[in-house]
Amino acid sequence: MSQASPDKSSAPKKRAVFLEGDLMRHVAVMSLSASVGLISIFLVDFVDLLLIAQLGNPALTSAVGFAATVLYVTFAVTLGLNIACSALSARLIGQGDLDGARKLATSAVAFGIAISLVIATVFWLAAPAVLAMLGATGEAHANAVSYFRIVVTAMPVATVGMMTAGLLRAHGDARRAMTVTLIAGAVNAVLDPIFIFYFGWGLEGAAIASVCARFAVLITALYPVIKHYGGFAPFSFARFKLDLAPILALTLPAILTNVATPVGNSIVTHALAPFGDEAVAGMAVVARGTLLAFCVIFALSGAVGPIIGQNFGAGQYDRIRETLRRAVIFAAGFVALAWALLLLGNGLISDVFKLEAEGRDIIFWFAALIAPLFIFNGSLFISNAAFNNLKRPLWSSLLNWGKNTIGVVPFVILGAKIGGAPGVLVGQAVGGIFFGVLGLWLAFRLVGRYQTGASNPDKPTWKPWGGKPKPHAQDA
Repeated sequence: MSQASPDKSSAPKKRAVFLEGDLMRHVAVMSLSASVGLISIFLVDFVDLLLIAQLGNPALTSAVGFAATVLYVTFAVTLGLNIACSALSARLIGQGDLDGARKLATSAVAFGIAISLVIATVFWLAAPAVLAMLGATGEAHANAVSYFRIVVTAMPVATVGMMTAGLLRAHGDARRAMTVTLIAGAVNAVLDPIFIFYFGWGLEGAAIASVCARFAVLITALYPVIKHYGGFAPFSFARFKLDLAPILALTLPAILTNVATPVGNSIVTHALAPFGDEAVAGMAVVARGTLLAFCVIFALSGAVGPIIGQNFGAGQYDRIRETLRRAVIFAAGFVALAWALLLLGNGLISDVFKLEAEGRDIIFWFAALIAPLFIFNGSLFISNAAFNNLKRPLWSSLLNWGKNTIGVVPFVILGAKIGGAPGVLVGQAVGGIFFGVLGLWLAFRLVGRYQTGASNPDKPTWKPWGGKPKPHAQDA
């Protein structure tokens, strides 16, 4: 790990950029720049799978699907570490403690390296059994194990790279953070056809290209952090022990939060299966279309988090409240635009993917009714950012698991009975309305209680909605 001098004066004095200026501009710049990076990742993943499909062996395509399911678990861990490092650093940056932010980042990255090494080793050894449990057999199983083992070896590299990119966002450096993901996507996109076809490495070539992309993330994120923000402080075990508790307090809930989504999606897939292959194909198109059409909304949580974190560190609660408002307005505007475009293009989408019957119906109802309801997903993403940066990360976990269980099961069952296959997806969207509204209400309430002294940020609670206001009382 690159190091800078521990002396506070050695770190460049960078003003916490989100403590002043137009908040709508901050929200828009951070969200749009982050979404550009997400689009590059989504497109590269799509092209990656498309190139493998050109090899003409369905077992290879199936292998990537199985491996990706397990790799998502490792990604959830990495993302949780990234959220913790970014949120804690942004808070210290907002307080003006740049040296403390560097030391915290050192502890967080050290923990990230240690935990990712352990997880990567365990998953590498357990890959055959885990993939078999998912249903992989024969040639698909053998290829999935090979692909997975190559990619998972780079988990520590990916972890440090993502955490370092998170530091750039914590400093408000949206442009350089965006550049990290763009370069990584470009590296993957360029190397994929070379490794797969020119060198003839096939599926393993795709895995090696993914590993190279992870190294690209590390290099392109590490350089600007060292050059412009003082890099990392020398590792101190005593400091590490002090930092471990807050790091774990954010990392574990963030991991739980991210794992909730595939659980909800698996429930929906199970509910759609009885309606046949066309329905499942329509859902697959919706899943990929959602990522691209609403990429800006998916970027909101990571984009808004540093803005909230810096202002929380500076005690500027009015700006936190206004950030929440502006983020919701921004999300509503983008959802309205995406809704209009999907309404106009839903027939074309069905034609391109050669969908018929149930598949076309799903695309139509997604464009007509499900798309506008995505504003409630956006509200939950914004709320998650608030909770993660306001020392209440468990609230994010509870809301996400609630949304993806009790907000899914009864609604998709009822939707299936009333509207068939499209009703399943409509039910999933309707079930999320309550949790989007609840999350936003809790976020505004939490900011208000902090501002009045009715709640103490350093005294966590499991009852955010009750109790009478008492100065510095534990959350009721």
